[in-house]
Amino acid sequence: MLHLMLVGLPGRENPLRRDSSSPKKELIAFGIGQIWTQKTAESRNMATKEKLQCLKDFHKDILKPSPGKSPGTRPEDEAEGKPPQREKWASKIDFLLSVAGGFIGLGNVWRFPYLCYKNGGGAFLIPYFIFLFGGGLPVFFLEVVLGQYTSEGGITCWEKICPIFTGIGYASIVIVSLLNVYYIVILAWGLYYLFQSFQSVLPWAHCHQKWNTPTCVEDTLRKNKTLWISLNATNFTSPVTEFWERNVLSLSSGIEDIGIIKWDLALCLLLVWVICFFCIWKGVKSTGKVVYITATFPFIMLLVLLIRGVTLPGAAEGIKFYLYPDISRLADPQVWIDAGTQIFFSYAICLGAMTSLGSYNKYKYNCYRDCLLLGCLNSGTSFVSGFAIFSVLGFMAQEQGVNIADVAESGPGLAFIAYPKAVSMMPLPTFWAILFFIMLLLLGLDSQFVEVEGQITSLVDLHPSFLRKGYRREIFIAIVCFLSYLLGLTMVTEGGMYVFQLFDYYAASGVCLLWVAFFECIAVAWVYGADNIYDAIEDMIGYRPGPWMKWSWIVITPVLCVGCFVFSLAKYKPLTYNKVYTYPEWAIGLGWVLALSSMICIPMVMVIRIIRSDGSLIEVRETTTPLKSETALHLGG
Repeated sequence: MLHLMLVGLPGRENPLRRDSSSPKKELIAFGIGQIWTQKTAESRNMATKEKLQCLKDFHKDILKPSPGKSPGTRPEDEAEGKPPQREKWASKIDFLLSVAGGFIGLGNVWRFPYLCYKNGGGAFLIPYFIFLFGGGLPVFFLEVVLGQYTSEGGITCWEKICPIFTGIGYASIVIVSLLNVYYIVILAWGLYYLFQSFQSVLPWAHCHQKWNTPTCVEDTLRKNKTLWISLNATNFTSPVTEFWERNVLSLSSGIEDIGIIKWDLALCLLLVWVICFFCIWKGVKSTGKVVYITATFPFIMLLVLLIRGVTLPGAAEGIKFYLYPDISRLADPQVWIDAGTQIFFSYAICLGAMTSLGSYNKYKYNCYRDCLLLGCLNSGTSFVSGFAIFSVLGFMAQEQGVNIADVAESGPGLAFIAYPKAVSMMPLPTFWAILFFIMLLLLGLDSQFVEVEGQITSLVDLHPSFLRKGYRREIFIAIVCFLSYLLGLTMVTEGGMYVFQLFDYYAASGVCLLWVAFFECIAVAWVYGADNIYDAIEDMIGYRPGPWMKWSWIVITPVLCVGCFVFSLAKYKPLTYNKVYTYPEWAIGLGWVLALSSMICIPMVMVIRIIRSDGSLIEVRETTTPLKSETALHLGG
């Protein structure tokens, strides 16, 4: 009933509104949304024309930054004390490759194929595509649109859309900040493996290394069933497992025993952070060029691994396990939860990064067309990766004489145990190990620095006049990278794997992403108004997309998010490591603190905005009104 109380009440003047005689026109001008009142065609057209004219006036003079300055800084801006102008992508390809590199990462290679195999093979594609077209693509497109429309990062864009929902931006920045701390640790592990691969005999292929135990038995002995049974093989371990747990991780007994820092991994982590810093320190001008290598080479290497994989003996059996449909699995809610969370992970949405990348687009850029193309590329890469992975796993299962279910893994288990074990059995194992870990590093590296770029953009946009001058942005990036590195050192200790898994399970969990996506749709489609955002899209790209996107934002995506969110909580199980070690209660509590640290931002900012709003509670409508500022904000305030 709040909207009925607001209609007709006097309020502050909106720069986009010229005639306040009609309460309905007033609501339209404030961007409160079409579901709160039925707008007449005449009033809507009037509001739309005024809005589009304001947008055109605002964007007619987008200037490029002067050479030699920090991103977006012009000498005249510095002299006059104006906020520096925002830089733009040098070309459309820069944006396309940056987005492709940002969301096509490790999850496409090591998570999707395993989920497909585990959840019914080809049948898993049914819930996957439902969440793709009902949630993933609409939210991905929405975030790019918000960035391009407002020319702002993941936090300040909400000030221009609906200030009461600015907590969405803060929630995203908390998630991506925590994600950046632990995701890069995977790259440190990969870099360590890459260095170890430059040997004639791979160190994880045999049992004669200093870290091996008397129980180490080489996997090729599995083919000799009689010998394997006589060895009582259940008590023996693989050399690749011992290399991972005893040499790389020096795994302790639990998170209670954090141990000392492993300085070889700490140096690898430092090196990866240094590379990440130099990839983004000059803004999108440098990022847009680096991705020409980091976003394209992994596809070439994946193609090479695919060709090699399908030519190996046993590959057909592996691919069969990957795709063979089991429709009965669709009755399990966990299958749908896995599909939904995989979509949100693989499209890097609800992290603010896609909004930040979109904010560097030129205003008339056709983001709708390219978002659809990028979506096809992302999901297509996930699907093809399954052939490259399971063909090799099929070969390994045949070489060991075991069922493929015994060798199929996901996550770090696939990247650092299963696949290294497989390449050690191939001809030219050193070559294939080097190729695999280079691909792994490039896949993860561009995802990492794109997410860090999104984090930096969102934070810099909070104080552009200060942080875009001189070399302050570069210094700020260095500080963020250094602090993230210090936090990451906890994950390269002897108990670091337990800390890493705690972050991975809670900090950027599917529950957090679903929570943010739900409120994004509510803020844009129900409060700002789906028709209003469609007007903005039409002004940018020259036409209105089909109704699929609009109805996804209004109904389909929120319903999918709520359903998946509820089932995720209902099926929640406390975290364990390798199904053996159970985390103590204080660690589980810390995990929930990590999860809630982002989720609480949205309601907390809502309450703060309402408390700080001028006048009585009835005038809370101002918190749903786009921000008014001296920069002539073009979204209505």
